[in-house]
Amino acid sequence: VQLQASGGGLVQAGGSLRLSCTASGKISRIDRMGWYRQAPGKQRELVADITYSGIKKYGDFVKGRFTISRDNAKNTGYLQMDSLKKEDTAIYYCDAYILNEFLRGDHLWGQGTLVTVSS
Repeated sequence: VQLQASGGGLVQAGGSLRLSCTASGKISRIDRMGWYRQAPGKQRELVADITYSGIKKYGDFVKGRFTISRDNAKNTGYLQMDSLKKEDTAIYYCDAYILNEFLRGDHLWGQGTLVTVSS
């Protein structure tokens, strides 16, 4: 089972980006999906996560600017980022707790996607 993140790029302050994270392989269920970010010289921090049933949690800095969602049929999670600020510049990582075909759970990380916000 693998996680593949995509959607990062360069955007001007105030702009938007949509990140995607798709799990592939023999999956029974993805329990929780989340997004973290790590800026240069800083610790990795939670951006948002979402449970299988759709309960969402956001980092305090999000302040209504980002929306996490998921499509369980596609094994894909999304992070819609609006009103981006320069301080949102970071590598964004998706993670997920996945039950494989044998119902064994694994915590996986995607490879990271770079988001750069210019002023």
